[in-house]
Parts: sequence; structure tokens; C-alpha cells
Amino acid sequence: MPSFNFILLSIIGCGLVTWLSRIIPFVLLKKFNLPKTVLEYLSFVPIVIMSALWFSNLFVQHLGKLPTVNWENALASLPTLISVIVTKSLLVVVVVGMISLACLKFFM
Repeated sequence: MPSFNFILLSIIGCGLVTWLSRIIPFVLLKKFNLPKTVLEYLSFVPIVIMSALWFSNLFVQHLGKLPTVNWENALASLPTLISVIVTKSLLVVVVVGMISLACLKFFM
């Protein structure tokens, strides 16, 4: 069984690595200017992340079979997609999605 010190040092080390990997890019980008094409490319990252999260929750995987649609999440996506078109605000989209799913879970 691992000792308490080993576990504590592992937690502190993992936290430090996680913190540094999030802080170092901000520190470096303050000193350097990125080309416009790189900035344009990076502007698509939030859209890609949200799309990946949405698609991964829209389908349910079954081993050895095709995935099926998670209808609860699909129904909650409808008002969320409307809020995307109307507001184009990430905060509004997340709040509408959470409220939509909560209402579906409450009423179903």
C-alpha cells in the first residue's frame, strides 16, 4: 500500500503540472504576437470542442452495434440550437441547454 507522503506528493505534482500547462500558454502569448492566420485558426477551437461534446452525448454506444440516439439529449438540443442561432452567446447556450435537459428529466 502506498504511503501517505507518496499519495500527497502525487496529488501536488499532478496539480502543479495541470496548473502550469494552463498558465504557461498565457504567459508566452503575452510576449509574442501570433500571425493572423493562427489566430483565425484558433478561433474555431471553442466551436469544435462544443460540437465534440454535443455529438458524444447525442449518441449512445453499444459494443458490436451501431450507436443509438439519446432522444432526451436530442430533444434538449432543439431549444439550445435555437438559442445559438438567436444569441450566439456561449453562456446563453449553456444555460438554455441545462434548463432544457432539466425540464425534460423533470417532466419525463
